Amino acid sequence: MILFATPHRGMFFTGMLQSVLVMLPWWIELVLRTRDGGLDWPWPAVWWHALMLIYGVFPFFIFGFLLTVIPRWQNQPDLPRRDYAWIWVALTTGWLLLYAGFVVPALRVGGLLVVACGWAGVCVRLLPIALLPGRGRLHAMPAWLALFAGWVGWVLLIGMALDGDGRWALWAIDIGLFAFLLPIFLCVCHRMVPFFSNSVLPDYQMVRPAWALWVLLAGAVLHGLLNRMDLAAWRWLVDLPMAVLGLWLSSQWRLFDSFKVKLLAMLHVGFAWFWIGMALFGLQSLLPWFGISALGLAPVHALVIGMFSVLVIGMVSRVTLGHSGAPLAADGLTWYLCWALQLVVVVRILAELMPGRSLWLVAASTGWLCVFVLWTLRYLPSFVRPRVDGKAG
Repeated sequence: MILFATPHRGMFFTGMLQSVLVMLPWWIELVLRTRDGGLDWPWPAVWWHALMLIYGVFPFFIFGFLLTVIPRWQNQPDLPRRDYAWIWVALTTGWLLLYAGFVVPALRVGGLLVVACGWAGVCVRLLPIALLPGRGRLHAMPAWLALFAGWVGWVLLIGMALDGDGRWALWAIDIGLFAFLLPIFLCVCHRMVPFFSNSVLPDYQMVRPAWALWVLLAGAVLHGLLNRMDLAAWRWLVDLPMAVLGLWLSSQWRLFDSFKVKLLAMLHVGFAWFWIGMALFGLQSLLPWFGISALGLAPVHALVIGMFSVLVIGMVSRVTLGHSGAPLAADGLTWYLCWALQLVVVVRILAELMPGRSLWLVAASTGWLCVFVLWTLRYLPSFVRPRVDGKAG
């Protein structure tokens, strides 16, 4: 079956569908709230939105990417189909059960368990490869640890579903953001942004210090711990140095020169939102020392929409084009969608700063849906068609 010709095909296929399916009920919720209404959610709506986005959209892209690249980083052969096809079946089945759980609540825990089994399968298959000696381990091992942390966060959701204790959800959100997603995206950026830049930008000097990666990874986890330990007022001690380091890396990676190549620029812009988001987190942590409370969820969305989502569109588009035999260049639609997503980030940040918050939220969620529906329509057919150059995979 062509959908299983490579690990990323099925995962990216489901991930693109999830990027629309997960946001659609939240968009309906926000529209209904403008009329003092709302949907009937199994858990508090904000938690459900956060958890479904963290654990329901980005993991599919991450699984597809890591199952493809970690063996290559470690100079190993591509995984055989039997090692990843069943994982896709488990993950997709689990999410179908979760959606059915809106109507039949008894299916909810079953769906969580099935997804946990699929996720564990990814961890088990990649661990021996990530542990192999070699230069690839610098990125493969931290990425695997973040992947495992995400599985732990998902297991906490099972605990919440069983006993209803909301503390599990709060831990799952922080683990998902700062021990799973942010570390993986940092690993990918640290390895791939200078690598791709070196291949297309003239007179490029690759700057990829290992110490910078370890500092950023440690800072991401420490940020999450400070949140859970009610020490958010001290986060600026972590967040602002991370922002400065991220800005330095962007300058060394030649952010502005990257605009000569659209697919490359999308990756650079996505990483730029990292240090913008951490600067916003740092500012938010400092302001209470002066009696000011501000920014709300703006820093979180700078990361989730600005960094994670932009990087997904850039990296997944690049991988899809390269592995389908198409020219490795962003077309006009992909480029415009990248910039439309920048507007979505700005609108979502303004929702925390401007009056009429509910309308700003509707505008941001509408923008997200428009971007990802068009992106899905553009690239989804590639996963169910053979390569255009006739090669395998």
